[in-house]
Amino acid sequence: MEITEKREGESNNSSKDLNNNDNISNDLTDSDGNNTSKEAEERRARDLKAGLHPLKHKFVFWYTRRTPGVRTQTAYEDNIKKIVDFSTVEGFWVCYCHLARPSTLPSPTDLHLFKEGIRPLWEDSANCNGGKWIIRFKKVVSGRFWEDLVLALVGDQLDYGDNVCGAVLSIRFNEDILSVWNRNASDHQAVMALRDSIKRHLKLPHSYVMEYKPHDASLRDNSSYRNTWLR
Repeated sequence: MEITEKREGESNNSSKDLNNNDNISNDLTDSDGNNTSKEAEERRARDLKAGLHPLKHKFVFWYTRRTPGVRTQTAYEDNIKKIVDFSTVEGFWVCYCHLARPSTLPSPTDLHLFKEGIRPLWEDSANCNGGKWIIRFKKVVSGRFWEDLVLALVGDQLDYGDNVCGAVLSIRFNEDILSVWNRNASDHQAVMALRDSIKRHLKLPHSYVMEYKPHDASLRDNSSYRNTWLR
């Protein structure tokens, strides 16, 4: 699914058509990868009847304002707040156009975009056996790469898309960090294909290093971005 890009700073006065309706997959799945749920079918039917363009998945934006110095998992979960959800092209642009730009967010902050039914937590059943690809950016360019990643995720453009859970933008003091979460850290082929797909869709310069970290390793050392694997 291709997405018409809308760069940061462009006019927000209209919704964009992310894709022609003919290119939208009929094979909707729920967050566990099972057969199409009745709820998803009904939602898609309502959207089509209303003249909207359904996405393959329903998504949720979440926001976390971290408390400096506090690293407990309970504190982290308490700080995760749901912002908005959407399931159509039009709904996405309405949400996205009203979100604060990354350059205006305080540090430390996390902005999450995940498929419906998957919480942005290591312990979530969809995430617990997976991991994440990590890319570090200078703050002046992170907003552009985040937008490109959001468009690729919402448009189901990443390879092994059903293996992708969501993405996170972590605003930090000296840098910003993008991460893409996947379901299965032991599926080497899917993990490496996702890496190559991220590079391709972000047009990532060769100077950037991508790191990978399984979520079980994050649970052990209580850290998202330390002790990663360089790839």
